[in-house]
Amino acid sequence: GPAPRALRASRPAPDTAGPRPAGPRRGEPPRSAVRVTALSDPHPTPSARGLVLLATEDGRHPVGSAVLRLFSRRGQSHLAEADVQVHPAERRRGIGTLLVDAAVAAARDEGRRTLHAQVEAGSPGEGFLTARGFRPVLTLVHARLALAGADLAALAEEVHRPRPGYRLVSWDGIVPDALAASFARSRRAMDDMPVGDGDFGRVEWDVERVRAAAAAVAERGALLHTVAAVDSADGSVVAFTELVVPGGGEGDGQHYGTGVLPEHRGRGLGHWIKAASLLHVRERHPALEGALTDTADINPYMRRINDALGYVPTHRSVLLRRDV
Repeated sequence: GPAPRALRASRPAPDTAGPRPAGPRRGEPPRSAVRVTALSDPHPTPSARGLVLLATEDGRHPVGSAVLRLFSRRGQSHLAEADVQVHPAERRRGIGTLLVDAAVAAARDEGRRTLHAQVEAGSPGEGFLTARGFRPVLTLVHARLALAGADLAALAEEVHRPRPGYRLVSWDGIVPDALAASFARSRRAMDDMPVGDGDFGRVEWDVERVRAAAAAVAERGALLHTVAAVDSADGSVVAFTELVVPGGGEGDGQHYGTGVLPEHRGRGLGHWIKAASLLHVRERHPALEGALTDTADINPYMRRINDALGYVPTHRSVLLRRDV
């Protein structure tokens, strides 16, 4: 998750003074102990609050940090996620281990049971976390579609192909009032997405939460564009896909959730709505260069949709879990 927007110093985290290294590097002056100080976020969101554990030497020089995100909504209040970073010049001094220990202790003090971290698959970070009690639970395939080379004719053909019993709707920003209730209910389409042995709790969506999510995107200067498939019989949302366009309409957009309610699967709705989303942003935001997505490697259905639309895998990341 993103780092907190503003930080204020609080008391030092307990038991986080690191041992002095065995000796300085040749030609360097002796080093003092590294201490970790907790920095709290004065502006929590409805879904989470932040905590930064800042490692400093001599109480002045930052050498690393661990950003801890503490989820707060019902069904996720037992969860936290951490991002540990150590300055390259300060690695192999035990600072990373000190920060991991501080993050685990802070998560435990906050009553959390599960701590997640995400790193590039096969990177030194994966081995580092595995050696410190984390275990890999899910691999994500990251992919990108270069919009300048997208086959617009094929997208338009897919969008205009009739889907008997359904129609497309779309909106920018906050969901229209007439669709808000059924859109919130349609979020259960994500409940059974493959997550391996990850623990994401149970996300409970209501109208207030879907509106707050769109407002949060707008607050940071971006645009949340949503395409949905509606059941023609009752006008309810049965499938949706979200794409966040950065401010100015340039760079790469980022896909958020895509889901189809179980009782409406097997009818090509996922491909349909995602093609409509791409066609829309290509026409509305011609300077947008690409669209980014990440999908669990154990989700062949969404991966097939991405492949068919022309997404090219760029790298893999791994989600790791530690029970605290």
